[in-house]
Amino acid sequence: MKLPPKDNRIKTSDVTETQGNEFEDYCLKRSLLMGIFEKGWERPSPIQEASIPIALSGRDIIARAKNGTGKTGAYAVPIIERCDPSKCDTQTQNGHPQAMVIVPTRELALQTSQICKELGKHVHCEVMVTTGGTNLKDDILRLHNPVHVLIATPGRVLDLMKKKLVIGAKCTMLVLDEADKLLSQDFKNMLDEIISFLPPDRQILLYSATFPNTVEKFVRKHLDNAYEINLMDELTLKGVSQYYAFVQEKQKVHCLNTLFSKLQINQSIIFCNSVQRVELLAKKIVELGYSCFYIHAKMQQQDRNRVFHDFRQGDCRNLVCSDLFTRGIDIQAVNVVINFDFPKHAETYLHRIGRSGRFGHLGLAINLITFNDRFSLHKIEQELGTEIKPIPRDIDRKLYVAEYGQEPDDETVG
Repeated sequence: MKLPPKDNRIKTSDVTETQGNEFEDYCLKRSLLMGIFEKGWERPSPIQEASIPIALSGRDIIARAKNGTGKTGAYAVPIIERCDPSKCDTQTQNGHPQAMVIVPTRELALQTSQICKELGKHVHCEVMVTTGGTNLKDDILRLHNPVHVLIATPGRVLDLMKKKLVIGAKCTMLVLDEADKLLSQDFKNMLDEIISFLPPDRQILLYSATFPNTVEKFVRKHLDNAYEINLMDELTLKGVSQYYAFVQEKQKVHCLNTLFSKLQINQSIIFCNSVQRVELLAKKIVELGYSCFYIHAKMQQQDRNRVFHDFRQGDCRNLVCSDLFTRGIDIQAVNVVINFDFPKHAETYLHRIGRSGRFGHLGLAINLITFNDRFSLHKIEQELGTEIKPIPRDIDRKLYVAEYGQEPDDETVG
């Protein structure tokens, strides 16, 4: 078993305040433990400690936990443990997944499937991902072979179920990740329909950082004696330092240029409030001489996949995007998030800044605030119970630069 190098970066209490459990304590299959340790997971985080044993017992779960604290592992480990590849060795079983994970975006589906594949590689657990915007014919061919775990966006999996290409009769576990988004108007009642195809004794695991009324109504309707986990004593990640810079709209690009020259950026994600502004800003950043990708919902899926893959590989330092990219996207190298346009809602702000400081590491969130944003800034501080401070002349590098492994490049940004 080849273990990755140990991660010695500082971690905050979001992931270190555990009960002291080990993955071995959960009586997991040896083949699954190999996948866990090969991923570099040394011991469970608080959400994993709270979630894994309950999920293994078969009970429904409602879990509130911050983004970037190990939520995917909290449900992926029990799913793979309970997956039984021997049940899928006949033709009649094809298209009968044993577990389904529903997520709101294609990027999150791809990322989740990658984690499940890595964890389950020694278990021989077959993981398939299916999302809108991809070729249905490829999915049909894939479903001719056994699939144990299906990871999907709601519209596509509902389509496959209605066409009887995916049969829910043997699916005993359903995970809803980013449940607040899945139960919003964007996916009008699709979850109710998906559940109607599943057996009555299925287990539902529901994970979300925020719990609006739609989630509570859904819980009352579909979950039975659910075990509640709430690790949200405060909403923002402890490792993310938050600042604002008060600027005029026409000064924003100049301000961004100053930040690039002063900060030690490993990788940054820069958020705009519209697709048009994403493309315009990315062009400006390139004109300033910095490397930059952009991604938004109106791009072709294959282009989105390529940008996501290349940014994740570290081929580019800066990524400009719309809110498409706020959900669950886990790129460990991102240490700076910049709200070029400030969001109107606390929930959006929370998900955006959670792109840095992943898994208890340190990160920086910088907000460019215009005169019109001042009320939104105050409202979001109140709702999240957090303080966004005025940006100092010099930001202490200890707040967001991981002092581990190699020395930083001479070129600080670009």
